[in-house]
Amino acid sequence: MLTHDEKRDYIRMDVDCDITYRLADSDQVNTGRCTTLSGAGVSFIANRPFDIGLALEVSILPKTPITPPMTAFIEVVRSVKQSDGSYEIAASIKSIKGN
Repeated sequence: MLTHDEKRDYIRMDVDCDITYRLADSDQVNTGRCTTLSGAGVSFIANRPFDIGLALEVSILPKTPITPPMTAFIEVVRSVKQSDGSYEIAASIKSIKGN
């Protein structure tokens, strides 16, 4: 029998792949590193902080071609400066963008 102490509605998976992100009202696209992904949220490394509540559009680009990319609209819930000067951004997924 499998047991775990996960209190979340969705299990968080560690990932290591490219992510692009942009402000919802901007055409400027930036690149970061996706670190975790779940059915309800995502975290990634960015070169700047974002205010809590800010809306972004992200595209997660898996390393393998058998996993399709995913584009989603997210809302920032946390922005933490890392020791190397980058920022860990945690966000809730508000919707998945369809084709």
